[in-house]
Amino acid sequence: MNIVTLLPFIVLIGAMFLMTRSAKNKQRQAAQMRDHMQPGTGVRTIGGMYATVKEVSEDSVLLEVAPGVHAIYAKNAIGAVLPDDEYNRIIHGIEGSDDDAPVVPDDLSSLTEGADKDGVAEKAGEKKIDLGKDTAADAPAKADAAAEDKAVTAEKPADAAKAEPKAEPKDGKRDGDSDAK
Repeated sequence: MNIVTLLPFIVLIGAMFLMTRSAKNKQRQAAQMRDHMQPGTGVRTIGGMYATVKEVSEDSVLLEVAPGVHAIYAKNAIGAVLPDDEYNRIIHGIEGSDDDAPVVPDDLSSLTEGADKDGVAEKAGEKKIDLGKDTAADAPAKADAAAEDKAVTAEKPADAAKAEPKAEPKDGKRDGDSDAK
């Protein structure tokens, strides 16, 4: 037999070996994590519920899911044992004291450079559009423009009607007629 014909089988067996090895490592790490649970630690179940461990036995765990509410779970149902700071951040909203963390501003004013008095940067050659309410001085000019628009639209339908007569449908039906059988 030639080595070229055996190469795909060797690669396939090697891939299967690597996949089973990584799966075994994940199972071993999960079992080790579950063995390190102690009363008072925060956990997340595989269903996504966060709780505090109250009691650990051989195959089960007593969890406090709410103050005064206890539930018994299988150890295999624990998805992750959480560090105290992460558990407090998720459950109680308590942030850790990170002095090295960057300060994020509440608004964008400190992030914009070259902004004018309203906080809007004006690009070269770009005209600002006023989106405010109309004043009394602008009202007559807009009324004249609206009247011109109405006059132009009123003339168009009359011209269109003279230019093209409406064609009747072949079957003689008009809109609104119902001759369903």
